[in-house]
Amino acid sequence: MGTENSTAPEDDGKAAHLIGMRIPSVTLPATDGAIVDLSQGGLTVIYGYPRTSPATGGAVDGWDAIPGARGCTPQSCAFRDHFAELKAVGVERLFGLSTQDTEYQKEAANRLHLPFPLLSDSALLLARALNLPLFAAGGMTLLKRLTLIVNNGQIEHVFYPVFPPDRNASDVIAWLSSRKS
Repeated sequence: MGTENSTAPEDDGKAAHLIGMRIPSVTLPATDGAIVDLSQGGLTVIYGYPRTSPATGGAVDGWDAIPGARGCTPQSCAFRDHFAELKAVGVERLFGLSTQDTEYQKEAANRLHLPFPLLSDSALLLARALNLPLFAAGGMTLLKRLTLIVNNGQIEHVFYPVFPPDRNASDVIAWLSSRKS
């Protein structure tokens, strides 16, 4: 499911406060069984996305009308396809992040053959600590799509809004490459 019928989201300013912030020491479960503290570690890319639909389909009613909601699978696949390039530009850790529970995320991680874990913020611990932009759909509280570049626990750059989602990985690589020069 691509983003060809998606409406581009507008920058509502709800991520402007993030640059320069330190990531709080919050632990999140990962699809590889690890418990991850994003405040630790070197150069880390965290792409937050609303939700992946189940393999059987079944998007939330009205999903296509929500600007920027569509495209979680293409975004994850782009990060998968560019994984080696991300490592080559210095990314030590790469994570997908959503408010879906870990069991749900495991199916998507396996189905999409992701070489990196997805993190669950189902309790909204990180989202609330950083005041990440959220929205409600289908009775769920979901992350608005954004990507954080974190260096030694501090947010160095934020991609927000992210559109189109399938270009996000390439945009991250371009930004990291220009940062090094």
